[in-house]
Formats: sequence, C-alpha cells, structure tokens
Amino acid sequence: MMISLLGKIAKFYKYVFEEIADERTKTYFLVESPFLMIAILFCYVYFVTNVGPRMMKKKRAFNLKSVMIVYNIFQIFINSFLFVEALRWGWGGRFNWLCEPVDWTVTPLNLYICRLCHLYFIIKLTDLLDTIFMVLRKRDDHISFLHVYHHAGMCALAWGGVKYLPGGHGTFLGLVNTLVHAIMYTYYLISIMSPHYSEKVLWWKKYLTQLQMAQFLLVSMHVFLLVFQPNCKYPKFVVFLLVPQNFFMFLLFCDFYRKAYCKTNKTRNDVGKIHTSKNQKLQSN
Repeated sequence: MMISLLGKIAKFYKYVFEEIADERTKTYFLVESPFLMIAILFCYVYFVTNVGPRMMKKKRAFNLKSVMIVYNIFQIFINSFLFVEALRWGWGGRFNWLCEPVDWTVTPLNLYICRLCHLYFIIKLTDLLDTIFMVLRKRDDHISFLHVYHHAGMCALAWGGVKYLPGGHGTFLGLVNTLVHAIMYTYYLISIMSPHYSEKVLWWKKYLTQLQMAQFLLVSMHVFLLVFQPNCKYPKFVVFLLVPQNFFMFLLFCDFYRKAYCKTNKTRNDVGKIHTSKNQKLQSN
C-alpha cells in the first residue's frame, strides 16, 4: 500500500515538474526543481518575520545607505530594460492584446523571450532584499503581511511562468509590473539620496500605491479577456489563478491605502480645525 502510494506521488511529481514543463527552460537556474525555490521562500519568510527581528533586537540598526543606493539604481536599470524589451519584442506590436498563445517553437527570438522571462523571475528574487534591508535597519513596522505575501507570491508566480509558460499572454503582467517597479525604485532612490528633498515629493508615495492598485486591476482585466476568446490556445486556468490573486492583492493594497493616507488626511484636517479654532479665539480676544 505504502509503495503504491509513493509510486503515485513520484509519478505525479514527474508529470507536474518534468513532463508538462517547458523543455526550453527546465535547465535554467533555480527552475528545474521546485524544492530550492520553496526553501528560499521559506527562509525568507522565517528570517523577516522571526529570526531577523530577534537577531536585531539588541543590536544597532545597520547604515545601509550606500548599499541601498546601488541596489535601487540596479533595480531601476533592470526593470526599465525588461519593460523596453517587453515592448520591443512583444507588447509593442508583435503580440495580440486579446489572445497571445505561447510560441513553443525553438527560434532565437523565442529563446530570447524565455531568457527575459527568467531574468524577470530573478529580479523578483532580488526584490526580497527590500524586506531584509528593513530588518537590518530595524524598520520592523514596515514589514506587514501585505509586504511579505506580495514579495513571496510574485516569486512563486514568476517561477511558474518560466517553468510552464515563458511567453505569451501572461507576460503582460511583467510589462506592467516592471514599469511600476522602475518608478517605485526611482522614488526610493530619491528618498535615500536626499531625505530633505524627498519630503518635498512625498506625494509620489501616495500615487505609487494607487499605481500599484491600478496594475492589479489592469492585469486582471487583461487576463480575463481570455474568457471571451474560446479559440485562444493560451491556457484558461491562468484566468482562475491570476484574477483571484490580483483581486486579493488589490483588496490588501486598498486596506493599506485607507490606513496610511485616509486616516492621515483626517488627522491633518482635525489638526487644521484645531488651529483655526485657536486663531479665531485669539482674534476675538
């Protein structure tokens, strides 16, 4: 009985992670087996939510300004590069916006698109450094469920994209996401290099959150178009994977936006009313 069960598990594993995987990408770095990817995400979540904060509890916060400047410049460059390449070789005219199946043929262009998808996956891994920097700088108040879930979830989705569907309709997510991240890391770079100046452009942060919320809706609507394309050969299961995931992320970001900005505006308005009331009393006296 046990031997039969183990045989079925092995057969299922072989089918999911070998037989239906894309032959072109199965030997790519961190793509062949799911175990190393799972281990990375487990270590990430455990470190930023448990080990890291406990380790830093009695230590002084690290000064990572120089490291973070280099990191943000790298992120701006690599995200901008991927955005431009996604337009150049796909969404700028070559791809069909309503239905774009994965082209499985082995051509120089298709292999290049596979490598771009893999590079996108790698930068989702480098995004994890955001949270690690927060831990080392003792910014534990910034490490929310939204933050950790978003980073870990994007790594998992990007890994699946390279493993099974490197190209086609689903790469629209990467197009939008790299644009948003290029803008986001530009803001972070300005904030780190010149904190005084960043106060003057603090309105960026509010609209960055709105931009992130918009990307979830845009990606959901785009992938949902597949429902109305019965003859499209791009897998329909992606709709049932991405739409609920993006809607959940949209709700989490909405909650964050409400707590971070709506209450702040209310507090500022209340303070303004108090100052106005005091001034009126002084003038009447």
